[in-house]
Amino acid sequence: MKVLVLYDYPPSPGGLATQGDLLYKGLLEMGVDAHAVHFESAQEKEWYYRWFEPDVVVGVGYWGHTPQLVLHPQRYGIQPVPWLVADGYIANYQEVLNALPLILVTSNWVKEMYVRDGIDGDKIEVLPVGCNTDSFVPFAKDDPKILAVREALGISPDQLMILTVGGDAASKGAQEVMQALAIIDSKAPDWKYVCKVWPQPRTKSQNLADLELATHLGIEKNVTYATNTISRNFMPYLIGACDIYAAPSRLEGFGMPQVEAGACGKPVLSIKAMGMLDTLIHEKTALLAKVARKIAVNEVMLGDESGFEDQHKITFKVPRVVDYRANVQDIARYLMRLMTDAALREKMGKASRERVVTNFDYRIVARRFVQIINDKLGIS
Repeated sequence: MKVLVLYDYPPSPGGLATQGDLLYKGLLEMGVDAHAVHFESAQEKEWYYRWFEPDVVVGVGYWGHTPQLVLHPQRYGIQPVPWLVADGYIANYQEVLNALPLILVTSNWVKEMYVRDGIDGDKIEVLPVGCNTDSFVPFAKDDPKILAVREALGISPDQLMILTVGGDAASKGAQEVMQALAIIDSKAPDWKYVCKVWPQPRTKSQNLADLELATHLGIEKNVTYATNTISRNFMPYLIGACDIYAAPSRLEGFGMPQVEAGACGKPVLSIKAMGMLDTLIHEKTALLAKVARKIAVNEVMLGDESGFEDQHKITFKVPRVVDYRANVQDIARYLMRLMTDAALREKMGKASRERVVTNFDYRIVARRFVQIINDKLGIS
């Protein structure tokens, strides 16, 4: 089997790049003849098509990347297999995607979204995102690298560190977490809430809004936003420094940081919906808040990024859910349980680690990928 993997290569610290890079790494370790190339690099992709002649091209992205992940290899007679995440409504690529023999998605919820938007479910296979369980491991509290992270963030040894990581924090549920922390602040042990967000233009205004909320709630002294650039190599230590990983996400097709937190032996607080239903087990590896609200829209405005002319309006016969909100009272109650019970944190953390190693290690994902390609496409 010869595989060309299309993603953000060489990998940036982002989730899609990591998703692709761990599959590539796993395939190489299995002895599969594989190469990686940036999904937007038309010239380099064509170069691989001509001399490498891959049996399959697997591309990591969302439906909007269909031109780069599907149409481009098809022009050269190469079989594409997109490995997709969800990003709202699938706009104008149903015909292209339905013509494929195989589509991979990151969770059962993502599959439901694609089926909802007109994709044949028989063509869709769920392949979870891999995790490097050799890097994301439980660390001792007195590990110098862990102590250095906490010191740099201004967190004392006796404080509890709650962490959220994302492109922006609000989409990962940070505002709901802050509201919950304000409810329990007077009763809870000493804490700090750290939000690690990627430095990008779109997040600046969102960060300000989040910090204004923290000020309004009276907890701003305990909330830290880290917006500096970091590498993936630093992530295990950042997660390893926290006591509780919190991400009751508003929209989440998989939840890679929650899985990485589990690999580090951390209890996770999240939402009982979407991709987390595949990755987290309520009361065993995580505490999952109920959904308080689903935000739906009756129409959307789309453009050329969606395969339409600019300002093309789509009106739905049935309103589409585009966002979730976790129950703040649930979050407050679950945070209080975890913050006041070190034994529970340790027990859940151990169970989380075991689940990730068994189900989401990148080598397991790579083997599953090869099996799916063999079963569905007859390529070995």
